[in-house]
Amino acid sequence: MKIISYNVNGIRAAATKGLFTWLQATDADMVCLQEVKALKEQIPDILALIEQLGYHHYWFPAEKKGYSGVAILTKVKPNHVEYGCGEQWIDAEGRVLRADFDGFSLMSLYMPSGSSGDERQAKKYEFMSFFNSYIDELRKTHPNLIISGDYNICHRAIDIHNPKSNANSSGFLPEEREWMELFINNGFIDSFRHFNQDPHHYTWWSYRAGARGKNLGWRIDYHLTTKVLENRLKSVRILPDALHSDHCPILLELV
Repeated sequence: MKIISYNVNGIRAAATKGLFTWLQATDADMVCLQEVKALKEQIPDILALIEQLGYHHYWFPAEKKGYSGVAILTKVKPNHVEYGCGEQWIDAEGRVLRADFDGFSLMSLYMPSGSSGDERQAKKYEFMSFFNSYIDELRKTHPNLIISGDYNICHRAIDIHNPKSNANSSGFLPEEREWMELFINNGFIDSFRHFNQDPHHYTWWSYRAGARGKNLGWRIDYHLTTKVLENRLKSVRILPDALHSDHCPILLELV
């Protein structure tokens, strides 16, 4: 079972850069997308292409056009799809989508960024607080859970190219890192770090100053799995050669 998570930073833009030729070559069973920035009625050609590749597809866009939004593509039809998390403002921004399968549930998550200013940082903290409680409740009925997506947080210094100069940057603030530490320690596995403790592995790069070419990045995209799935983890890889977005995809393989 191959599961990809990818913040595509606009699925229409990514499609023009060869996203679906690449996806066909990966032969992934399931794909969590974030920041799709499109309503289904805006992308009929893309939906047709997705179906040609053999995927069922489920979309939870933001109410605001051209903003946020998540999707799940899967070759295995889910038993159930849950759109949103029940919190009005979060659901209006299209940030949480879950598909339940035999053996596990898969969530595509797009956590808010706080980089635009104090107001959005406050909303990010509000999301983090809500999400803690939401997942605690969800795990009572869905213990085999994979939360894949863009968390907009670097967990530790190893996950960012320059921790000292970014100490006061949204995405690497002490409160955010502490939240990530507590969230993971509350029964989750950072699946990439489960296999790889080496530095210089990132999933997002600024478009400025040639950051990607210099590998001056941040690791903010994760496959977090509940610990009960540990014996099913086969491998996790970051795929930086995929150039359809300012993020790159991450690939989780399960047995």
